[in-house]
Amino acid sequence: MKKFKKTDIIAYVLENHENAEEILTKFGFHCIYCPASQMETIEEACIVHDIDVNELLKALNS
Repeated sequence: MKKFKKTDIIAYVLENHENAEEILTKFGFHCIYCPASQMETIEEACIVHDIDVNELLKALNS
């Protein structure tokens, strides 16, 4: 399984993690297919949505 980093683009995560949509939605990302997801990093999205980037990465990488 790939290990994701806070600098990875949301669209990349969606393409490369089979449960990304479910995990991201659980963390409060409800617009994961908006145009920003094509250029926004995990860290940037977490800042905007007030989400702990380390907790999200733990979920994606477990």
